[in-house]
Amino acid sequence: MDFTPQSSLPISVEQSKLLGNAKRIKIIAALQDKPKTAKQVADELKQTPGSIHYHIQKLYEGGLIDLVDTQSAGGIIEKYYKAKAKWYSSEGAQFNDPALAQDLDDVSRTLLSLRLYLSPAQREELVSEFRSFLEQWVQKTADNHEDNSQEFAIGVKVVSTEQKS
Repeated sequence: MDFTPQSSLPISVEQSKLLGNAKRIKIIAALQDKPKTAKQVADELKQTPGSIHYHIQKLYEGGLIDLVDTQSAGGIIEKYYKAKAKWYSSEGAQFNDPALAQDLDDVSRTLLSLRLYLSPAQREELVSEFRSFLEQWVQKTADNHEDNSQEFAIGVKVVSTEQKS
């Protein structure tokens, strides 16, 4: 059975709301390489199994992860989940993450913006490098349990300035 997640999965507004939580992003990252149980993910993320199970159920019900296997171990049914994709995209004016909306009354915000002239190959290279960079930070912060940590939303939008005709 092939457990390779899709590179990008189109999602609805309801599904994007499920991704508006750092813990769920960490869970999806943990389920990228191979199927795992909620207990295995909890151990990996140093979280309580109950909390991880709750979030896995929400992600599963929302269609963002798959149940790929069940095994019986000592009278207990172990459920193995796998992420459907590494990246998610939505169409229209809605943000994938409500925290990225301009009208959010946030404590801290940094806006970085610039324009570049890119060939199609350079655009793809730039997007690939951003994805790799963000994945590194997901991994870097997966074990972050510092008391002064805050959850931040990061969005990168690469948009052609040319209007559709």
